Amino acid sequence: MWNDNELNKMVEGGVPFHMASDQSGNVGRAFGVYDENQGIELRGRFIIDPDGVIQAMEVLTPPVGRKFAESVRQVQAFQHVRKTKGAEATPAGWEPGKLTLKPGPDLVGKVWEVWKPDME
Repeated sequence: MWNDNELNKMVEGGVPFHMASDQSGNVGRAFGVYDENQGIELRGRFIIDPDGVIQAMEVLTPPVGRKFAESVRQVQAFQHVRKTKGAEATPAGWEPGKLTLKPGPDLVGKVWEVWKPDME
């Protein structure tokens, strides 16, 4: 209901991924976000890859909102890393088309030499 009546009016083109609702609380319990005392789920965002592995999670209490664009950016970053089979890593704030890093022993302790976000 929230997606159909609220979110699709705030995000142009609607949400580009599936969202779930769990009135019984079973999924919330499985992910550890169900508040038994209040009988509600905390606001949780989980990015799960095609293999069923949780790659990212964020849980916030109701007074603090999330930034939709950041969720989309993170999904794009995980997709990019998966597409490169881990040969490239995405630094903080990475967006499609921006500089990636080549993970490996040579990069350890030298990220600051390679990644200069103010110069992108």
